[in-house]
Amino acid sequence: MSRPDTARTGRLPQQDAARQARPTVLRAGGWAVALDRRALLVGVVLLVAALAVSVVLIGTGDYHIAPLDVLRSLTGHGNPGQDFIVRQLRLPRVIVALLVGASLGMAGAAFQTVTRNPLGSPDVVGFGQGSAAGALVVIVLLKGSSYQVALGAVAGGLITGLAVYLLAWQRGVHGYRLVLVGIGGSAVLTAVNSYLLVRADFVDAARAVVWITGSLDGRDWSQVRPLFVASVVLMPLLLSQGRALRITEMGDDTARALGVHTERTRLIVVLAAVLLTASATAAAGPIAFIALTAPQLARRLTRSPGVSLLPSALMGAVLLVVADWAAQRAFGSGQVPVGVPTAVLGGGYLLWLLVSERRAGRI
Repeated sequence: MSRPDTARTGRLPQQDAARQARPTVLRAGGWAVALDRRALLVGVVLLVAALAVSVVLIGTGDYHIAPLDVLRSLTGHGNPGQDFIVRQLRLPRVIVALLVGASLGMAGAAFQTVTRNPLGSPDVVGFGQGSAAGALVVIVLLKGSSYQVALGAVAGGLITGLAVYLLAWQRGVHGYRLVLVGIGGSAVLTAVNSYLLVRADFVDAARAVVWITGSLDGRDWSQVRPLFVASVVLMPLLLSQGRALRITEMGDDTARALGVHTERTRLIVVLAAVLLTASATAAAGPIAFIALTAPQLARRLTRSPGVSLLPSALMGAVLLVVADWAAQRAFGSGQVPVGVPTAVLGGGYLLWLLVSERRAGRI
């Protein structure tokens, strides 16, 4: 006896599922772009959610502004007092949060794809700690300005990324070796950061502790511009490697047979992801676990077996603006750095992920 679905449609259920999962192809001239309809829908929903939470976040503070008044100020129809608060005081902070969250989300997706490991995140493999070490050297030893601290964070993250990549190299870079070397480097850098904090005087130590916790307080347009430039350059570079990353997930031998230069692809992706992580860390400090959780949540929503760079970026932006709202509203009258709620939520997610991987026999 035939199945009901087969009798009604003339196709097996598996064929219906494959047909629904088939991407939509847009063609223009000699170009063709494949779009996964579910991933596109999830991306639109995440973008709308990020913008909606951003409007609410801009209105949050000691002087509350209703969402409609925020929109009026953003479109140039508000009163002068609200325009100043919205555009000069709060809008830069929210833009930094969106860009930092998107940068960490995309960098985390890139690392997890390269390592083929859900734990392959900048938080875990030490790149965030490397940026923190560079910033602490400038704060504690060089007494540098905020601009110099940002440069130190970028330099520290880049040096750490290159060191981990070279130490993990053995006729190529493989996922688990990169993760293991990164975890070892993270432990060493954590010890270095602790030593620098102990050595610092009271003022520098207080400044350093707030910075390494991860905070968006006091962010202005001077932090927005370099972060925006880095995002505009590095995010398209990572997206351009999306097809090669999807092919390398099938294995190096298969990727080489299909014409992909696997080691060159890994080097470009790791370098771009390290710079994205370092620029985000320079702007807001080493905010924990966004890079770990955003790609996993995005992959679950899109149900995509492959790399999800753009949905991960949008998920990272949503997570960080929600965390910033929680940091301002969920702890009574006292505002805490945004790194505190991300660490609490991300730490719980990491424990759940470790248990899941252990039950699946992958660790």
